Amino acid sequence: MNKITGIIIAAGLSSRMGKFKPLLRYDGKTFLENIIDKLLLICDKKIIITGHNSDLIVKLVNQNYKNQKVVCVNNFDYQSGMFSSLKVGVKSCINSNWILFHQVDQPNLPLKFYKEFTDKIEIKYDWIQPIFDGRKGHPILFNNNVIKKILNSYNNSNLREISKSNEIKQYFWECSFNEILTDLDTPNDFKKFTEGKNEIF
Repeated sequence: MNKITGIIIAAGLSSRMGKFKPLLRYDGKTFLENIIDKLLLICDKKIIITGHNSDLIVKLVNQNYKNQKVVCVNNFDYQSGMFSSLKVGVKSCINSNWILFHQVDQPNLPLKFYKEFTDKIEIKYDWIQPIFDGRKGHPILFNNNVIKKILNSYNNSNLREISKSNEIKQYFWECSFNEILTDLDTPNDFKKFTEGKNEIF
């Protein structure tokens, strides 16, 4: 069995959105709850990286997910960017076989996606990423080989640079879920998203 740890990045300022994205609501729950509830069925451990408004996220987790292997880890340097939060996350799970790296603005991915996605795990790959209509999306699965490169990189690096390494064996899964392309940054994005329009953000 593959040990999978889910890392959800929920540390940013959400400055372009104007409201704190992890606590925006979709389908009757916060973005964060939508994601956690599905990862509970997929991942052995769930790590939420906090920063801005960390107290609000810790309160939500303590109220709703006690004894369910959901852990909050604070990135005190969260304003350095998402990669610094990812580094904090992987330091907390170096014994995991696989990391499922998840952004907080994809609450609409169906459970079926996660099951099909994690079924693609194979020992010969280090990095597994979904594609829809030729476009790369999120979340991303990666193993210990990638974790080591992340930990050895500077905070101003990014996953795109790491993925260019010839030492990382990648697999791109052409899937049927356009939700992997969801990227909600502005109030207008969120308005269209909640109205159920077919734009991909």
